[in-house]
Amino acid sequence: MSMVLSLACLVFAAAEPPNVVFIMADDLGYGDLGCYGQRMIMTPNIDRLAAQGARFTEAYAGSTVCAPSRCVLMTGKHTGHTFMRGNRRLHLPEAEVTLAEVLSKQGFATTLIGKWGLGNPGGSGEPTLQGFDSYFGYPDQGHAHNYYPEFLIRDGERVPLDNVVPDAYRSGAGHATVKNTYSHDLLVKEALDWVDAHHEETFFLFLPLTIPHANNEAGNEGMEVPELGAYAEKDWPEPQKGTAAMITRMDAGVGALMAKLEEYGIGKNTIVIFTSDNGPHREGGNDPDFFDSNGPLKGIKRSMHDGGIRVPMIVRWPDQVPAGTTVDGPWGFVDVLPTMAEVIGVDAPPDQDGLSVLELWSTGSQPELADRWQYWEFHEGGYHQAARRGRWKGVRATGEGAPLELYDLERDLGETTDVAAEHPEVAAAFTAYLRSARVPSKHWPTPAEKAAATSG
Repeated sequence: MSMVLSLACLVFAAAEPPNVVFIMADDLGYGDLGCYGQRMIMTPNIDRLAAQGARFTEAYAGSTVCAPSRCVLMTGKHTGHTFMRGNRRLHLPEAEVTLAEVLSKQGFATTLIGKWGLGNPGGSGEPTLQGFDSYFGYPDQGHAHNYYPEFLIRDGERVPLDNVVPDAYRSGAGHATVKNTYSHDLLVKEALDWVDAHHEETFFLFLPLTIPHANNEAGNEGMEVPELGAYAEKDWPEPQKGTAAMITRMDAGVGALMAKLEEYGIGKNTIVIFTSDNGPHREGGNDPDFFDSNGPLKGIKRSMHDGGIRVPMIVRWPDQVPAGTTVDGPWGFVDVLPTMAEVIGVDAPPDQDGLSVLELWSTGSQPELADRWQYWEFHEGGYHQAARRGRWKGVRATGEGAPLELYDLERDLGETTDVAAEHPEVAAAFTAYLRSARVPSKHWPTPAEKAAATSG
């Protein structure tokens, strides 16, 4: 651990449970924030959030793309067990127990504002069937590409906007020809209004923003933002100006939300978490190398290397999470549900894969994390797996028949040197674990499972 805090055991059972605000950027890289080393993009409000809480250096998203990452966050199951293991328009089964349901059953007012990606209106994955009292934004991840859509969705109903998208897809995606209303600004306003309406209640605000995801339908003009602001005169490619302006605009929204909590005097009893759903992207004209968006890590979105799955993670909880700390220790989305369950004093669902990391949050150390397995799989353009245990990271980037790559993250954070041949026993343990970590899924079969189904 880079910092182990000598603190007395903290008491987490407050007079009333804390509110929970979970803010998640979309495709924000490990190196895109000032507090994680970024020097070209301004993020003063998020940097302040980190100074008021803990900045985690070994936090992992649920996956390397959006839908499975969100599924891990909501269910506490890793992607060998989740319903979503890639990006498809499927509906999370109603029987799944989500983070929102756990909190709702304890009396939390719950809302989702932003991008969902786990089911559209009319299906079992609709947010109001998964523990949320209300939702506003983009249930569909394809629709969420478009920052100037013709509509957003509120509780299953379309809310018309004054944009024109003549080439709109069935899902509402596309590239607007008339751009009047920027959806991100509506999401931030909705969050502020929701806090206005619910600040006297105990609440869970899930705010999965769309910035800085690209509009994939807009080609090299995909980094859509109303104005370039401080970056307009920079001698940079236009998409990079857009990327920076998007991130700084998101930062301003985070600042406004934090000010709103303080306005009502509830900031001290609110857990605020800020993170990203996966690594940075190379879409919409964006070049992740320009800002060194993955920092010291290898890979970007869709990679099983840490640049695709290790993300910024900030937790602010005054008097419970010590301010101004930098904390090592591998944890991630899979651990959020059991951690929140411990915070509010209930049992986590029995079939989840995560651990409560409340000890890590409060003391900067949790020895049991060093020896536990973490697992990821991803189905897009092939079948990909990765696992981590302590210092070791195993990657099988091209499927179950490919050789295992083994990396020592303590000596090789950038995963530059495969040491499987030098550590055959460790490599064998990873190979065995990758075979056993998953359960078959009809939606996400391995190549061997596909072959068996065809031959049978």
